[in-house]
Amino acid sequence: MVAMSTIKSVCVYCGAAPGDSPVFLKTATELGRILAREGVRLIYGGGGVGLMGATARACAEAGGRVTGIIPEFLIGKEQAFEHAHELVVTRDMHERKRLMFERADAFVALPGGVGTLEELVEQLTWVQLNRHRKPVLVVNVDGFWDPLLALFGHMQATGFVNAERPLSLLVAANAQAVVPRLRAAVAPLPEGSLHGAPEVQVAERM
Repeated sequence: MVAMSTIKSVCVYCGAAPGDSPVFLKTATELGRILAREGVRLIYGGGGVGLMGATARACAEAGGRVTGIIPEFLIGKEQAFEHAHELVVTRDMHERKRLMFERADAFVALPGGVGTLEELVEQLTWVQLNRHRKPVLVVNVDGFWDPLLALFGHMQATGFVNAERPLSLLVAANAQAVVPRLRAAVAPLPEGSLHGAPEVQVAERM
């Protein structure tokens, strides 16, 4: 009998700001606690502010395991989280993203800014190019991601996304739905397949 894949670690992308709605902070805190309760390691950007800090703090305080990965130049700006069980300091953003990818079994995007959007879209692109099979999910709390989801629909309707191979993006309405949706997505996959995809090469930019 072939063993099925499981979710052991989740990379969470989210804002270094709290946003203008209390529901954003509440959702980040709730997700951190859920990851701790479910025994899923949190992989994140290493900051101690905004939704990043709230997610990590909640996970750590609930007894969860936290790995923060942060480039040197952001340690002061994003106030590197002091309670991470593992804090990895990288040379640049490219190394940070590579390590976050390698250590995660899945990717989750909470509300955030341009950086969060860029990281999310990059993972979706790699899935489209068959570079990995790890699930990618957005937590669409308070309809935050509705404009992006509409844009993806527009891309498909206008022929820029193949209708026979639509974007592989999971959507959860709240924090409680995140882990069940991720586990359901990887359940049919053979054990080891999440890390058996071709290596993702992140080119260094001058």
